[in-house]
Amino acid sequence: MTLWQAMDSAAHALRQLLDTARDLARLRDPDAVLRSIVHRARMLLAADVSYLSMNDSAGTHTYMRVTDGCTSAVFQQLLIGMGEGLGGKVAQSALPYAATDYLVDERFRHTETIDAAVRDEGLTSILGVPLSLGGSIIGVLYAADRSTRTFSPEEVALLSSFADHAAIAIDNAKLLEETQRTLAELNTANEVIRAQNEAMQRAEQAHDQLTELVLRGADAPMVAAAVGEVLGGGIVLHDVYGVELARVGTPPVVPDPEVVANSRGAGRALRTGGDWVCAVLAGGEQLGSLLLTGRADLSNADRRLFERAVMVTALLLLLRRSVAQAEDQVRGELLTDLLTAPDRSPAALIARGQHLGVDLTTPHAVLIAHCDEVPRGRLAVAAAEHAELVGVHAEQVVLLAEEREPGPFAEKLAQLLGERLAGTVTVGAAGPAAGPVELAAAHAEAARCLRTLLALDWHGRGAALSGLGFVGLLLGGQADIRGYVQTTIGPVLDYDARRGTELARTMRAYFAAGTQLTRTKDVLHVHVNTVVQRLERVASLLGKDWQAPQRALEIQLALRLHHLADT
Repeated sequence: MTLWQAMDSAAHALRQLLDTARDLARLRDPDAVLRSIVHRARMLLAADVSYLSMNDSAGTHTYMRVTDGCTSAVFQQLLIGMGEGLGGKVAQSALPYAATDYLVDERFRHTETIDAAVRDEGLTSILGVPLSLGGSIIGVLYAADRSTRTFSPEEVALLSSFADHAAIAIDNAKLLEETQRTLAELNTANEVIRAQNEAMQRAEQAHDQLTELVLRGADAPMVAAAVGEVLGGGIVLHDVYGVELARVGTPPVVPDPEVVANSRGAGRALRTGGDWVCAVLAGGEQLGSLLLTGRADLSNADRRLFERAVMVTALLLLLRRSVAQAEDQVRGELLTDLLTAPDRSPAALIARGQHLGVDLTTPHAVLIAHCDEVPRGRLAVAAAEHAELVGVHAEQVVLLAEEREPGPFAEKLAQLLGERLAGTVTVGAAGPAAGPVELAAAHAEAARCLRTLLALDWHGRGAALSGLGFVGLLLGGQADIRGYVQTTIGPVLDYDARRGTELARTMRAYFAAGTQLTRTKDVLHVHVNTVVQRLERVASLLGKDWQAPQRALEIQLALRLHHLADT
């Protein structure tokens, strides 16, 4: 080769190197950079095969990363220890090495794994140069032929120079990738921060809105509706006893008491099935629970928003309790004065009642409710829905209700309160009565009625004395004999009056004869069949159980009173 040819060849190689370096500088993807490096190295040296290995972070191995022109799968997956083979020596020493016939070159520490991979690929001559970056070796770049070839110093220098550019391109691509990843993470973080800020602003706005609603005097249903609208679900508010106070957008749902207790201990909203429940707390005191339905999945932001709504609900219940306590105190004082000193100043009592929205001059039933399973305060709260005035007097829950029929109302009230409180509620009633003095007297009668119900073991029932038969007649302050007679044997008396029969006389003779038919027919001077027919008619009018011991006693008393009245 002439000098001019050598110079021309060197210039051509330099142009290739510059073009290659320029092309590498344009690449951004690390994998694309590695593939381009290997391919360009093969083109620069006109080699059969080129490949690149990268050092691991521990500095113990260099592993095959990219190949060009290789056919052996074993070779492409080769892992080379530091100091092993040609590649391991280059990676360890940071110096280029070339082998004209690698398998017989004794400068390298041969291993069965590396030599087998070289044989499988069919390589003979191998050149390896270090990929250096700032004094560190990050890998090795190779060019190899399947036939014997002696790599010239110029080729070694060319590949080494290319490796220096390649190392910079690898580092730039890596830095760019890390920068892009960092930017993506920053963008994600910014999105998270923005979302959190929006959630915080939304929570603060909702908190302010709900607080203002409570402070304006909104009731429990209004606050529940507002919470449900903010969270997009149904809301059920219960008091500490499990009594429903408000419900919006959902059928009745009762939270699991164990989940409510766990929420109280954690101070957080907890999932229960497809719903969420949170204990309503004020300090360490539990005031109730708030249940959210229709939101099986809650984001952290919505969960915090729900918990803020619970805090506002606690404020509502505290205000509600304070107002109720103040009203209860005023109502309790009125009730105490009404029942203990009704004649001291009736006009003042009536005026105080009007101030509370209770007209004591209109007829009211007076009732006393009793339940062993629940506290009197809870019983009074539950009973307040059904009366104009409720309070605890002499350790009893006393009610005044505008009802004309105290007995049926007491029976209904006992059933309603028993179902709501899951207990046995007994209610004694009296009245109706109007005016302080009459209401106090009715209270005394209601107390006698309640004591009678409990003494007779009629727990869970409600009645007035007039509904207790002759027992009520004996205990009543104003005995209604005519009413008792009519209630007990009225159908028989009416039948006699219409038909001109003697059913009542037959019944008196029958009881007087010790319920013996033969003696009865002798007293009446009729045939025994006539007695039987008359008694069958009585059964059809009074019921088949008219001869049962308890009813028979009441019927005999009614017959006696009727006979005395007639004579």
